[in-house]
Amino acid sequence: MSSLTEETRTADDANRAAISPAQSDVEARLIENVLRSFEQCTEPRTKRLMQSLVRHLHAFIREVRLTEAEWERSIEFLTAVGHITDDRRQEFILLSDVLGASMQTINVNNEAVGNATEATVFGPFFVDDAPLIANGGDIAGAGVGQPCWVEGSVKDVDGNAIPNARIEVWEADEDGFYDVQYTDDRVSGRAHLFSNDAGSYNFWGLTPTPYPIPHDGPVGKMLEATGRSPMRASHLHFMVTAPGFRTLVTHIFVRGDELIKSDTVFGVKDSLVKDFEHQLPGTPAPDGRELVESDWSRVRFDIVLAPEVA
Repeated sequence: MSSLTEETRTADDANRAAISPAQSDVEARLIENVLRSFEQCTEPRTKRLMQSLVRHLHAFIREVRLTEAEWERSIEFLTAVGHITDDRRQEFILLSDVLGASMQTINVNNEAVGNATEATVFGPFFVDDAPLIANGGDIAGAGVGQPCWVEGSVKDVDGNAIPNARIEVWEADEDGFYDVQYTDDRVSGRAHLFSNDAGSYNFWGLTPTPYPIPHDGPVGKMLEATGRSPMRASHLHFMVTAPGFRTLVTHIFVRGDELIKSDTVFGVKDSLVKDFEHQLPGTPAPDGRELVESDWSRVRFDIVLAPEVA
């Protein structure tokens, strides 16, 4: 048992020992009353979700002996999260991400199937209707950074090519910003393309670099107060869809990035860490692009889709 877990259990035992049987009975009866309030719910899943939430929420309150001042601060915090959320910024997703709730939900909903590519967090910066590019196209737009050639295949778990799979890709620029974080309505660092008849795909993007999640709001203040970094490991987002297959939401990460072990949203999985091979200026590019004055990188990401669950 880790020392942290042991210390926590010792503190919990001390809290329980300090509560009188009469006080414990008052608290337990309240939980039963709240649970009973959902007994008339006719939708079984909703009933289960609400009653389980009540049990866990009340268990937390009782375990830590939540003070009224702490309750008020919690309400103020959640209110602030709501106020800063708009159509360009989703602070609730950030909160879910930094608490590991997003990643755990993904784990629960994406059980391992053979050699299927692992999923990871969606993040708050996906945008519908990203521009279409052909294979070999460039998603960078006005985004600045080192060019990166990305190539790979899309197959099923039996190794069969999946043609015409839709591949959504998006990323931050080298300054650590997604296009939606700028105020000029630019569209850059994102696009969608389709795998070809052989299941292959390729495009130009930017070599991923580390960046902080937005930390000028309540979630950032929470991280600062708890001694945590807002930094994300370098990554490139993918969402891949094809009829008959489970939608894959994932990233690839840059091998050697020192933030691999401390990604603030817990999104890194070993299978998603890839070699971004550095190329010197003048090195011939796969598609004949001339990069005489600029170094660049290349990476291969072979995608395996799990079958859709009926």
